[in-house]
Amino acid sequence: MATMEGLIGLMNRIQRACTTLGDHGGGGADVPTLWESLPTIAVVGGQSSGKSSVLESIVGTDFLPRGSGIVTRRPLVLQLHQIDKGAQEYAEFLHLPKTRFSDFALVRQEIADETDRMTGRTKQISTVPIHLSIYSPKVVNLTLIDLPGLTKVAVEGQPESVVHDIENMVRSYVEKPNCIILAISPANQDIATSDAIKLSKEVDPTGERTFGVLTKLDLMDKGTNALDVLEGRAYRLQYPWVGIVNRSQADINRKVDMIAAREKEMEYFENSPDYAHLTSRMGSVYLAKLLSQHLEAVIKARIPSITSLINKTVDELESELDTIGRAVAADPGAQLYTILELCRAFDRVFKEHLDGGRSGGDKIYGVFDHKLPAAFRKLPFDQYLSVQNVKKVVSEADGYQPHLIAPEQGYRRLIEAGLAFFRGPAEATVDAVI
Repeated sequence: MATMEGLIGLMNRIQRACTTLGDHGGGGADVPTLWESLPTIAVVGGQSSGKSSVLESIVGTDFLPRGSGIVTRRPLVLQLHQIDKGAQEYAEFLHLPKTRFSDFALVRQEIADETDRMTGRTKQISTVPIHLSIYSPKVVNLTLIDLPGLTKVAVEGQPESVVHDIENMVRSYVEKPNCIILAISPANQDIATSDAIKLSKEVDPTGERTFGVLTKLDLMDKGTNALDVLEGRAYRLQYPWVGIVNRSQADINRKVDMIAAREKEMEYFENSPDYAHLTSRMGSVYLAKLLSQHLEAVIKARIPSITSLINKTVDELESELDTIGRAVAADPGAQLYTILELCRAFDRVFKEHLDGGRSGGDKIYGVFDHKLPAAFRKLPFDQYLSVQNVKKVVSEADGYQPHLIAPEQGYRRLIEAGLAFFRGPAEATVDAVI
């Protein structure tokens, strides 16, 4: 178990690294990325399907923004880490790496604020995820991606295209073969009209990647039940359906403790004449353990392919770096060292060109043996270094004053101006060699 927990933690760190580097999946890219090769669990459901309540039940804490319309407008990568019993639970965001949140009302506010920072307050959506890690003794090691709820109508302030934009975003996650689909459907609606099941049926027709969750069992009309769905007769999946009883709005308003809500949920199943025989595989606690165990198994099975992809990507990047050159350090000493290394490398190549019989060596010797000396001989040094001109330059630089050794400023100016004569022939030589 410890090894498997380590695997989930390793996948979490790789996901965070991918996001930091701009690879966060859901972009519909044609080329597979490392993110898309990692096993993930995507939470899919229509608006008001109870998706947020399921996530909060799994975590055991209120932490998600609530409201009318489309509340989730960016993917939320939720990474759960189990810590020792009695330890203080807390949360951390990837975009605030040095800040710990022990007040989950602030977590809820930060999710809303970070969404607005990316999308503005215009109720637009974004494919860039928010990374949230929760450390708590009440959770199992698990990673979930909460996606915007599927909808059929744009709310006020949103373009009509938002309906298709959300569906395309959700589809870009769930159509990947490494994605496990957690399809949330309300029991008080016909399963045939479930947005989550409709989408999962398209991308996973055999149902081998889909876990079905039925919420709001306690809100069904009296005299009816959802046994056809829970027992797999209405729509069969590879894995058994899980029933969930979420807190009512009255419970939320009264701020009923989540642990008490979990106990109340299990009492409902144990005392229900319809569902008592299914109690052992019902409820949010069972769902969390089931998903954690399945994610562990999938990660273990995918390790060889993930390792292979990482090694291949590293080799490709190393090859590309060798082609374009390594990064230059910011430290002045390291920069000087790099420049000298480049000069030495150029010197080696140039000597090979001259001494190794490589094409063009004879022409280069011709430039230095004939063209450059001929150009130097044409320079007007006889006139420039005449006694009359030297006296003029020295007197202009130093004035009429005695010197113990030599007029330093005058000589310096004479040399500097003389070197300027060499600029033309030197540049012409470089051009000729090139």
